[in-house]
Amino acid sequence: MNWYLAKMSFQIICGEGNHHPQFDEQLRLVSAEEEEEALIKARNIGRREQESFLNQHQKLVQWKFIDVSELYKISDLIDGAELYSRIEEPSSAGTYIELIHRKAQHIESHTTHSLLQLV
Repeated sequence: MNWYLAKMSFQIICGEGNHHPQFDEQLRLVSAEEEEEALIKARNIGRREQESFLNQHQKLVQWKFIDVSELYKISDLIDGAELYSRIEEPSSAGTYIELIHRKAQHIESHTTHSLLQLV
């Protein structure tokens, strides 16, 4: 059995969709004998996870599966191996760097909190 990294895309539509387009890109691990099977499995996961619900304003929110846009076979699980890379081109480098620092601090504070609960 082989491991594959599948990039799956979902479109998020709220109400009539009269808003800035929004998409969720997810990286998922899929086990399969070959690439074709991994693609089929990833697509089936995406179709199963489509959903619709009412938000707090009673507007319909839909998560529509678009497709699998990338599929990579993971050869070896090596400590520090790069699994995915994406180049960002934000309008402000400073704002982007600050966002990364805030996300890292959030992870750190939740990790510490989780460790304290275990004690």
